[in-house]
Amino acid sequence: MAQWTSAVGAAQLARLLNSQQERPAGPGTRRPPAYRALADGVRLLVLEGRVPVAARLPAERELALSLSVSRTTVAAAYEALRTEGFLESRRGAGSWTSVPAGNPLPARGLEPLPPEALGSVIDLGTAALPAPEPWLTRAVQGALEELPPYAHTHGDYPAGLPALRSMLAERYTARGIPTMPEQIMVTTGAMGAIDAICHLFAGRGERIAVESPSYANILQLMREAGARLVPVAMAEGLAGWDMDRWRQVLRDAAPRLAYVVADFHNPTGALADEDQRRRLVDAARSAGTVLVVDETMSELHLDEDVEMPRPVCGFDPAGSTVITVGSASKAFWAGMRIGWVRAAPDIIRSLVAARAYADLGTPVVEQLAVNWLLSTGGWEQAVEVRREQARENRDALVAAVRRELPSWEFAVPRGGLTLWVRTGGLSGSRIAEVGERVGVRVPSGPRFGVDGAFEGYVRLPFTVGGAVAEEAAVRLAAAARLVETGASGGNEAPRTFVA
Repeated sequence: MAQWTSAVGAAQLARLLNSQQERPAGPGTRRPPAYRALADGVRLLVLEGRVPVAARLPAERELALSLSVSRTTVAAAYEALRTEGFLESRRGAGSWTSVPAGNPLPARGLEPLPPEALGSVIDLGTAALPAPEPWLTRAVQGALEELPPYAHTHGDYPAGLPALRSMLAERYTARGIPTMPEQIMVTTGAMGAIDAICHLFAGRGERIAVESPSYANILQLMREAGARLVPVAMAEGLAGWDMDRWRQVLRDAAPRLAYVVADFHNPTGALADEDQRRRLVDAARSAGTVLVVDETMSELHLDEDVEMPRPVCGFDPAGSTVITVGSASKAFWAGMRIGWVRAAPDIIRSLVAARAYADLGTPVVEQLAVNWLLSTGGWEQAVEVRREQARENRDALVAAVRRELPSWEFAVPRGGLTLWVRTGGLSGSRIAEVGERVGVRVPSGPRFGVDGAFEGYVRLPFTVGGAVAEEAAVRLAAAARLVETGASGGNEAPRTFVA
């Protein structure tokens, strides 16, 4: 009986392998044999979760043809992977990926480190800051004071608590976007919101246009849902969307959905201007595409002179094209899993009806806590503290990376939580792998792309500052040196660092 549960085609595997950029070897630098480079490439894909465990690999002859190498090279690479525990084979069943005994299964996303690991590893994997206090504690206390009347009910509110829906509608109205409570559904985080939207609008096999790069967890959510992702390249630097490319994709591919982050884009930090927003809404309306706009970073403008453009939904007064998603997770705290959808009332009704077969509703206490923050002014105070933290962290990280890694290139965003960094021609996947061993955890660029794009990038969030940011840059520089010299196969032990 075959042990594999999925399959990777020769052409797909070749694309993923070819995306792993290598810096040209300098004088005195020895290149690994071709079979060793191929084995290392497959191993990296497995460790990053870009090729699943228990995925059947193509036959030796097929992969050799796709890579334009000899079959002997592929056979030697497969044998090396078998020896290292990353490949299993059985006559008549083929070869499939595995991980060595005792190794954790790689995740498709980059999950937060457990608290016990934080003393030895600096975690730059998650773009989330610690909870703002005392506002978290005050919000929970306020929620508990408001809880008794709700405790006498069944506790299921598929559309969200009426008080919170009204409060969110009032906030959109105050931003110049008239909104009724019937246009709001409260969800379990932004991920829950986008998952519900994808299931309603984009069945398996439907096309979804996405920015390239885009938010890694959303890309994986859409892949797991069976969507066909259509990447649309961002403009250079922090210039936002490339509207010529968007118009072409919307016209030619006619995607059912398009997903964008207009405000301090994750991972690049770009802020789309009002003209881009207007033109994208017009293009989506003409193509019959539903535009899903992620506003989770919208309140994290870090420089005081930033003028925020009008929300994207403001260019869709009829409500037929734009669905807006918001969340408390980035602006307040990732542990506060409260998100929301703003859309036309008929769309909200359909989302609520479909929810009966998903999670039924969002936890009541957390909704009451967010409502307390929004109704008392605590939200604005907490977000201002969050902006100050992120601004200080950003400035410290930028200075440290420029000092320790002068060949790395990036544009400094004026808001958000992430820095999108070109790694001077080195493989972002290899830097991420070696970084784990020297004590710094970063996500590589391909997690934010489609089909192996952005191998030459890493994402650095503004989650550490001061001496910790400086140490993170030192460790990244150590990882980069090991990758550059080809000495990345050791077992470097991370130093314990206490902030």
